[in-house]
Amino acid sequence: MGTTDTGDRLAIRAKNLTKKFNGLTAVDNINLEVVKGEIFAFLGPNGAGKSTTIRMLTTLLQPTNGEIRINGFDPIKEQDKVRKSFGIVFQDPSLDDELTAYENMELHGILYNIPKELRLRRIEELLKMVELWERRNDFIKTFSGGMKRRLEIARGLLHHPSIFFLDEPTLGLDPQTRNQIWNYIFDLNQKEGITVFFTTHYIEEAERIAERIAIIDHGRIIARGTPEDLIIKTNASSLENAFLILTGHTIREEIANNIDQMRMRRRMMQR
Repeated sequence: MGTTDTGDRLAIRAKNLTKKFNGLTAVDNINLEVVKGEIFAFLGPNGAGKSTTIRMLTTLLQPTNGEIRINGFDPIKEQDKVRKSFGIVFQDPSLDDELTAYENMELHGILYNIPKELRLRRIEELLKMVELWERRNDFIKTFSGGMKRRLEIARGLLHHPSIFFLDEPTLGLDPQTRNQIWNYIFDLNQKEGITVFFTTHYIEEAERIAERIAIIDHGRIIARGTPEDLIIKTNASSLENAFLILTGHTIREEIANNIDQMRMRRRMMQR
């Protein structure tokens, strides 16, 4: 890493982070620093190690080797403190379709022990922010994909986290909804200084939104810097071209880890 400063300046720090699954090295000795208040993009082809890294940073997986600090806390030894300090929007939908929008928010607030008065105020503020207040009493199963994503963002911000993780938050959404979601997030970053760590398949999103980018391939970080830095370093015409120069043009097949396999089995059983 470029610096040894691990004090108040850093929101996220990973040192020599490694994760292996049955002999497969999904994340290979990576070093990562994200400054507080930064919007940081994590890019890579399918199976490069993006989601595995996020799962380790957010306490869902234990690393095989290496160290992590999230707001100065250790995700292995201080899980509760780490979880209270971040919000997350997963790649797969995680709302309860049999509950209303308000009930999904209320349940999240109760799980995070948010005092009732503050909880009610935050729910109203956030549902209005994502333009769902008028639909608060509607069941999630009646919502479009974009509405569900907006609600997941509101829910992830309910406990006022200082770091917001987003794993492919706009995948499959139309351009207007994608733009609307990023406007919400960018506004929060500017007004509240929230740190944003996101992955995306839309390279133009990273180029437009992120202050810095790390590109991961085969479990290793192969490049990092501002979008302009990466374009210049690769002598490319755009960030997308720089990405292809660094990672190649070959189509990658996603390698399912244990969590992905369990998710797939659950879906098959529900059919």
